[in-house]
Amino acid sequence: MEDVSREPGAVPAHAGSPSPQAPRRGRRRASSRPALARRTRRARASASPSASPSTQPPSRSRGGARADRRRRRAEGLPGTLGVTLLGALVPGAGFLYTGRRLLGALVLLPVLALLGGAAWYVGRDLRALLAFAVDPTRLTIAAVVLVLGLATWVAVVYLTYRQVRPPSRPRWHTAVGHGFVLVLCLAIGAPFAVAARYAQVQAGLVGTVFDDDRNESATVPTDVTEEDPWGGRERVTVLLLGGDGGEGRTGVRTDTVILLSMDTTTGRAVTVSLPRNLMNAQFPEDSPLHDLYPTGFSGPEDDGFYMLNAIYGQIPERHPGILGKSDNEGADALKQAVEGSLGVPVDYYLLVNLKGFEDVVDAIGGITVNVNEPVAIQGNTDLGIPPVDYIDPGPDQELDGFHALWFARGRYGSDDYERMDRQRCAVDAIIEAANPMTVLQRYQALAETGQEIVSTDIPRRIVPALLDLALKVKDAKVKSVVFRPSERFFSGDPDFDYMRQVVAKALEPRSRPGLGKKDPGRAEDPEDSCAYAPADGTDATGSTDTAASY
Repeated sequence: MEDVSREPGAVPAHAGSPSPQAPRRGRRRASSRPALARRTRRARASASPSASPSTQPPSRSRGGARADRRRRRAEGLPGTLGVTLLGALVPGAGFLYTGRRLLGALVLLPVLALLGGAAWYVGRDLRALLAFAVDPTRLTIAAVVLVLGLATWVAVVYLTYRQVRPPSRPRWHTAVGHGFVLVLCLAIGAPFAVAARYAQVQAGLVGTVFDDDRNESATVPTDVTEEDPWGGRERVTVLLLGGDGGEGRTGVRTDTVILLSMDTTTGRAVTVSLPRNLMNAQFPEDSPLHDLYPTGFSGPEDDGFYMLNAIYGQIPERHPGILGKSDNEGADALKQAVEGSLGVPVDYYLLVNLKGFEDVVDAIGGITVNVNEPVAIQGNTDLGIPPVDYIDPGPDQELDGFHALWFARGRYGSDDYERMDRQRCAVDAIIEAANPMTVLQRYQALAETGQEIVSTDIPRRIVPALLDLALKVKDAKVKSVVFRPSERFFSGDPDFDYMRQVVAKALEPRSRPGLGKKDPGRAEDPEDSCAYAPADGTDATGSTDTAASY
């Protein structure tokens, strides 16, 4: 048998035949070097401190360090609250602080664009802002935008707080932080929530009072547009009516009739007060009512049916549809009666039902007036029913809605002309009390009351221009013409030529300054009749009221 045990390196017995072991030894030698290299690298890696299982590869470690530097957090509770406040006041600033530049820009840039656009819109044209305030569609959109914007802002504030607070913090820091975010959102977000609510209320008010579909009139000017709201007129007139529809009365009687005439350029205004018991009211010659009443509004029945305050109810009842299609025939008829009697075109009317007058005064927190003599609360002179109480005289009397109503309408023991004076003083007091802050604080109550008691035929398209003009009127001097019993005027048989003369003189600009007090056409300053002047004729300073009357 052949002996196969050989020493390493021995020569085989048959040199010519290949040895079966030679290829195997060759393959092991060929693969031993790479394997050895791999084992060497593993050994070096295991011996290196950087091979700790918690250590990332070099490239990943550098990326993580850069991320940590970008995602900066505030230090401690004061820093967290400070950055959160910054993010609330300047939305997106908190994201920029933490290094989230893209997110910060996506929040901050739209906010800046929105604020810039709003500033441009408000500053470029006051009338454009007023047009926005009387457009129900835009107001509704604004309310929705404010609500969505407020929800987004709250989310931004809370996310800012979450991103800037330290990862490790005491539990009471977390509680304080959440409380701070809640208070911050309530304090800053509340005005925006109120603004959204006011936008909805304003939309409802405008949509109800200035509803062109429900306020059709046969006597409004037809040549006015949004671009030319006055139709080329130098003056625009509004008939202010106080409708007394209280208990025991059938329908509404317009016991307050005041014509307001405004210069469309300067805002110079004149008011003309007419007594409720004016008889034989005239109608313009081109009016169908003039054909029925050529000598004035009169008839065989009791005089009470033909006084000025009866026209509002009597004309629609006796002659329905005579003036054309109208949603308020009584107001149209009364406009024509005032126009024919004074010789001044009457463009629009504004009716306030005195049943809601009390609510208006209460909504603005009351009014302050001078009471020169006791004013009766309730009572009826004709029926001999005494008043239940009186408003005591005195300067700067503060009246709530109930007492202000009787100050304006009380007639027991006095006459219509004294009541007309008190009504004008009450209107002045309301304007004085309705300062911007009061209106804002009580706007919702005022708007809701206004929807119930105010009606008008003023078209919505000219309301912005009319509000702009009203601001001029507020800053200009307002004169008043009041027709009182005198040698020249008697309400039971008025001299209409004389009345037209007086009104024309009051409306025309002064050609010479300082006409004498004896001038029969002089308009009086309403402040004179509203000053404190007790019944003995002497006021607190000893001077005497010398305002003219007609």
